[in-house]
Amino acid sequence: MKMYLVMALRKPSFDSAAIAPHLAFLDELAAAGQLHLTGGFSDGSGGAYVLKNVSGLEQAEAIVARDPLVLHDSSELTVHEWNTR
Repeated sequence: MKMYLVMALRKPSFDSAAIAPHLAFLDELAAAGQLHLTGGFSDGSGGAYVLKNVSGLEQAEAIVARDPLVLHDSSELTVHEWNTR
């Protein structure tokens, strides 16, 4: 199964108002069976989440484009196809 690692690094203009909608977004992904795991970095610089059950990189990128962290322009998100073992 292919998984997609999403790295979210906070921008200097990070708006904490994006946190609650972001967590709700992650809950929606989990309910849809598309979230494998998620968590924040201990240094407060951002976090990551892993998508599963998506058809490919294009779909993963489309999902990430809906993340409130992106919509609020609070974090830089990158998506990587992850070859896990």
